[in-house]
Amino acid sequence: MLNPPPSLEGDQEGCMIEIRIHGRGGQGGVTLAKVIATTRFLRGDSVQAFGLYAAERAGAPIQAFCRFSADPITRRTPITEPDHIILLDPTLASLGVTQGLKAGGWVLVNSPDAPEALANQFPGYRVAAVDATEIARAHELGTRALPIVNTALAGAVGRMLDMPLEWVDAGLTHLGFVGPNLSAARDAYAATRLGARPAAALVPDAPAPNLERIPGLVTGNTGATPKVRTGNWATQRPVRHGQTPPCNDVCPAGNDVQGFLHALADKDVNRALEILLETSPLPGVCGRVCQGPCMEACNRISYDEGVNVRGLERFASDHGHIELRPPPARPEQVAVVGSGPGGLSAAYHLARLGYAVTLHEAEGQLGGLLRTGIPEYRLPDAALDRDLTRILMLGVKVQVNDRVDRARLAELTRNSDAVLVATGLQHLRPMDLGEVPPWSVVQGIDFLAQAHEGQAVVEGMRVAVVGGGNTAFDAARTAVRLGAASVDVVYRRTRAEMPAIPEEIEEALEEGVKLSCLELPVAFVPGRLTCRSMKLGANDASGRPRPVEVLGSEHDIMCDLVILALGQSPELSLFPEGARVSVSAERQPVAAPMSAPIYAVGDVATQAGTVSAAIGSGRRAAYALHERFTGERLAAAVHDPDGVIHPDRMHMHLFEHAARHGDRVQPVEARTYTEEVHMGLEDASEAARCLSCGVCNQCGRCVTYCPEGVLVLKEGQVAFDYDYCKGCGVCAAECPRGGIVMERL
Repeated sequence: MLNPPPSLEGDQEGCMIEIRIHGRGGQGGVTLAKVIATTRFLRGDSVQAFGLYAAERAGAPIQAFCRFSADPITRRTPITEPDHIILLDPTLASLGVTQGLKAGGWVLVNSPDAPEALANQFPGYRVAAVDATEIARAHELGTRALPIVNTALAGAVGRMLDMPLEWVDAGLTHLGFVGPNLSAARDAYAATRLGARPAAALVPDAPAPNLERIPGLVTGNTGATPKVRTGNWATQRPVRHGQTPPCNDVCPAGNDVQGFLHALADKDVNRALEILLETSPLPGVCGRVCQGPCMEACNRISYDEGVNVRGLERFASDHGHIELRPPPARPEQVAVVGSGPGGLSAAYHLARLGYAVTLHEAEGQLGGLLRTGIPEYRLPDAALDRDLTRILMLGVKVQVNDRVDRARLAELTRNSDAVLVATGLQHLRPMDLGEVPPWSVVQGIDFLAQAHEGQAVVEGMRVAVVGGGNTAFDAARTAVRLGAASVDVVYRRTRAEMPAIPEEIEEALEEGVKLSCLELPVAFVPGRLTCRSMKLGANDASGRPRPVEVLGSEHDIMCDLVILALGQSPELSLFPEGARVSVSAERQPVAAPMSAPIYAVGDVATQAGTVSAAIGSGRRAAYALHERFTGERLAAAVHDPDGVIHPDRMHMHLFEHAARHGDRVQPVEARTYTEEVHMGLEDASEAARCLSCGVCNQCGRCVTYCPEGVLVLKEGQVAFDYDYCKGCGVCAAECPRGGIVMERL
């Protein structure tokens, strides 16, 4: 329950109460006077409500007046000796607004400050305060740039004058202010803070307010800037405020997604590739196999379809040309163990900083699972090799067929200034299916490696793939291409919970793969996989519904070969005894008594399980090592969540709808193991669909719609003339991208 305010002296039956309202054009001061008057009129009072203004524009100081009395009111003049004053804008306090205010009167201020903090501005008077601006914004009254505060202040007036909330509701409803207006008034009624009655004090004389019109704005100098510096009227001002687009925010690799899209839209494919190579050495890889969190976060999804960022990254990689040259050499030597995406990224960024880097790869070719764990119809060797060539151009040395164990790692620490371990997730999760022939149950990673070497044989076999991730669907689609009689993907949750790329699931179904969801394999004998039905329960730690077994629901799926794709975990046996490997190991050496520091990079540290996340980890590790060597800290992209722009802070209706440009795709009947299914975009015109969220792209709407003509484009940049900008907020309201925000003064 709210404590009621003290009764107001003089506010009894038969006494006239006069309220003077000070605000700015466009804030709704005259309407507030009408709401107060209507509230009292419905209680039987005689009322008046009117304003004092002429041709002043939005933002100019104005006054409004309200009188109410139980007796007829015969006075018809502006109020010069008010009982109470309302300030819609706290910056007006300096204009002598308390002139004539009766002793003991209230001053209601639209301000986030407490009454005690405002009391010194109004000595001898009682002060009430409410942040009507934020309340109006919360209820979406007006715009964020120019909120309409009058109905919120109506609630505050009711609280200040000890009127029941029901009276305020009735007055607003009578005038048609319902819905969010009523809610705002109620919130303000509850939020209004009432200051204590001040000790008796002499109220200082204040300069008389100017009730005349402001000087004329039209001068003999036609077209010239008005001599009245209307910027003095402003309570807020526009500022350009670049905000982070969600695509940049969620990219695990740390790419400037918006930046390379802008370059492609400008038809500068080389610049687009250059921007990508600042953060990632593998744009050709990511342009084919990335999960695409940037596309899932794209603001355009709320309007039509997200931008095809993955296809555009591939276009930049396939069509751009950048010559990378080794920088001046530094003396430190770094060994990188593993040439998957994490190791390649670390080696690349260290080499760009001038360090001597040697890659140690256990197999005969670079690439790790990028080469052997992703089938060629998704990631051809030629595309991977193009990205690798750029890395090797920087002077990175390679030692293949060099399997590093604990002893070999110790040797590397003695011969290097630092060692980065990027061995990925090598431990494959098994499944207990009983006693099975060794050839009848294989791991998906091993099956894909065999297929890459031309050694996988499944022709005519019935294949069951257990899992729901990309490896499961890569294995299933590969089995189809190698002639399997049937392929079932068996998954213990539903399709909605599958972590695989949605497009790959769709394409697998097109190719004849079947989904057997809510199934848990429990036993296998050649020819028959016994499964138990599942149902979904509460969410588990991953945020997905936990599958729960249905007892007594066993049934069989006919199959000859089971391929397991249940996930992987890091193999830590090569690290020294007592080493602590975690996410922090990409920035801090593992605790190990070695000659040189050892860092863990990529999935072995983060277990994120995606190419783009491993790329980002490798870059962060390279920067951390550089800081260790030199003391120089290089900035990795870390964004403030509050600074990420979302559709609710943009004006989406100002954009035109445009259909998404999809990749060219091979027809099902033409798909083979060695030919890419996705053939890329025909051109880069899809980049023009990027909305440039949160930044100014010089569209010129703010300049066009500025009512004062005080906002201009200079050398491609928006310039605000604060001497004459009244802070009306039109530019912010017309900025489609949310690149202009209003800053309170």
